Amino acid sequence: MKIAIINGPNLNLLGTREPEVYGNETFETYLEKLKTIFPTIEFTYFQSNVEGELINTIQEYGFSYDSIILNPGGYTHTSVAIGDAVAAITTKVIEVHISNIFGREEFRKNSHTSAKCIGVISGLGLKGYELAIRAIVGNMQ
Repeated sequence: MKIAIINGPNLNLLGTREPEVYGNETFETYLEKLKTIFPTIEFTYFQSNVEGELINTIQEYGFSYDSIILNPGGYTHTSVAIGDAVAAITTKVIEVHISNIFGREEFRKNSHTSAKCIGVISGLGLKGYELAIRAIVGNMQ
């Protein structure tokens, strides 16, 4: 099984960015834990602060991977184009947010991507990625 994890803007700063919200662990360190928990899954990880690069990557993986876990970061609330990219592919996408976007500023309650995804996990920290993988594995069996 092949799962792509695609993270958007500022998620390259996990471990140092607002640790009270996002924790102290880098995503690369967390990804190694996921590989240990799910040794039979082939993970591909991509992070970018650039909207077009995220769209290109969604399109690249969106017809050949079993699933995509997408954290569009701030683009969740602003990028119609990323939502359109998710709608255009055949691979199922689960949206993950580390913080509870519905408990933050009002503008964060709007998502251009959520309705295009098969599900959304929000507010459970990095654990949300593991839960998304468990949902994918459970639905594929």
